[in-house]
Amino acid sequence: MLLWNSAAVEDLHGNSSDNGVGNVERVLVPIFDAVILVLGVGGHTTVMVILCRRNRGRTARSGTGTDILLLALSFADLLLLSTLPFHTAAIALQRWPFGEFLCRLAGFLGSACTSASAFTLSNLAVLRYMTVVHPTRTYRFLSPRHVAMTAALLWVPACALAAPQLVFRFVGSSPDNPDALACFAFLNHQDQLIYGLVHFLMAFLLPLVTIAIAYGNIYLFLWRTRNAVQAPQVERYQSKVTQTSAILVLAFTLCWLPSYGLTLALLSDKSSGATGSSPRYGPFSVFARLMAIASTVLNPILYVLISQKFRQDLLRLFKRERKRANGGGVV
Repeated sequence: MLLWNSAAVEDLHGNSSDNGVGNVERVLVPIFDAVILVLGVGGHTTVMVILCRRNRGRTARSGTGTDILLLALSFADLLLLSTLPFHTAAIALQRWPFGEFLCRLAGFLGSACTSASAFTLSNLAVLRYMTVVHPTRTYRFLSPRHVAMTAALLWVPACALAAPQLVFRFVGSSPDNPDALACFAFLNHQDQLIYGLVHFLMAFLLPLVTIAIAYGNIYLFLWRTRNAVQAPQVERYQSKVTQTSAILVLAFTLCWLPSYGLTLALLSDKSSGATGSSPRYGPFSVFARLMAIASTVLNPILYVLISQKFRQDLLRLFKRERKRANGGGVV
């Protein structure tokens, strides 16, 4: 697939007709990737620690399904970030030096993680809809155990959708530079086109439609019942959680839209060849790739900016770690 290793979003060999852009990309991309890797790993590790501490000691019934899905999102982003150094090195070196196994594995993980993130976000939207609109009827189906099982099962279609990456990816010579090896997705343009369209429909458009329907119904329900008698704190909590979930979805969509849009544009261009890239997209390709990988660091930032509860948990975590550091050798 063309999305994560920018496949379609970048050409690992540079563009012979635009060496200036290629040289700038070789310098800037590793810098941006290093910053994103540090922020992403640090941010998601902190998020997972906070969410695990928040739910420690809770019973299976009293835990929150939203926290479980946020943990699943952080796990998918961390796994996705683990493939980033390989693609960064390939761009800097203008070749794929890691062999065919890692070519296939990196493509598989990139596709599976992005699909799992999209499926988890749609599951989060459905969870919010069921919690807000049908809280009594769906209570027993929304226990943390059921939510965790659902989050795990979402990886089945995600891995199935990524399976062609594991089967059909290969390392071959670049058309522009026969001495440099590249990690290609498919042998011919037709296979690339079919897979790209299926991935776009199943891992982006379908989850997006599901999310839009769920949140549309939530806001319609809240608008209809705005005058109903309800505890103010419960109403504020539901509104805040729903708003946070919606912003996470919006951020994911905006970050991946340039990449998917460029992918479809490149796939419709038969002259783009096996690598799925074209010189005229050079600067926008770099932008689309940056937006896509930036999506992996946005969630922790949004938690801090939006959620007061998360900020409080973060402060408590820092205070606890500071006390532990100051109490160093004391047992």
